[in-house]
Amino acid sequence: MKAFYQLLEGVYDPNIFKAFFMAGGPGSGKSYAVQLGIGQAQKDVKVTAQGLRVVNSDDVFEKYLKDAKLDFKMQAAMGQGKERDALRDKAKAVTKKMRDNYVEGRLGLVIDGTGKDYSKITSQANQLKQIGYDVHMVFINTSLDVALERNRKRARTVPEKITIDSWNKVQKNIGAFQRFFGNKNFVIVDNNEISDNVFDMVGKQVRRMLSKKVDNPTANAWIENELRKKRRT
Repeated sequence: MKAFYQLLEGVYDPNIFKAFFMAGGPGSGKSYAVQLGIGQAQKDVKVTAQGLRVVNSDDVFEKYLKDAKLDFKMQAAMGQGKERDALRDKAKAVTKKMRDNYVEGRLGLVIDGTGKDYSKITSQANQLKQIGYDVHMVFINTSLDVALERNRKRARTVPEKITIDSWNKVQKNIGAFQRFFGNKNFVIVDNNEISDNVFDMVGKQVRRMLSKKVDNPTANAWIENELRKKRRT
């Protein structure tokens, strides 16, 4: 029997034309925010409790690393560079195909990333906006010390220099992201001290944005066309 969220696809998806970009440096707790703030519906299926499809190449990459019995810690992965790079490229290709399939059905999305590449994220957001999506951002923020500490405790760690460089780039983009997405569509969370109350607030903000009816003419035209096709069948 199909799960409830599997039945509410395409034009019947309650979160149709909604996309949430996750941003924050390494160890900021973005995945934790998806699980607690937005709510993971099912461990083996990357769909949130609200029915948003989760797009995250790191999840796929980690599965490939595990299957290939490669070390999760980059510092200990000496001599595995080419094999890891190939798996990373494969994970990105698979994730892109998943994302394209979701977008084809105009399904609600959570796009998980660091936020260090402003141009890449805003380009993706603009592409989604052009086909009718409402785009939002949930920015999970921490201090550099907290980011470094959490990176050391993660199963898949990265060198300290990479963590510092990534954190600095992400910090520089906060204001630009807030201007791009707008105050009503931008949520920033201080996650220096992980608290369920913080993520309850994230969930409340996300549900508020999800509750708003899509008012984009492109989206409404697509929905009407899809409903018309279904009435003919």
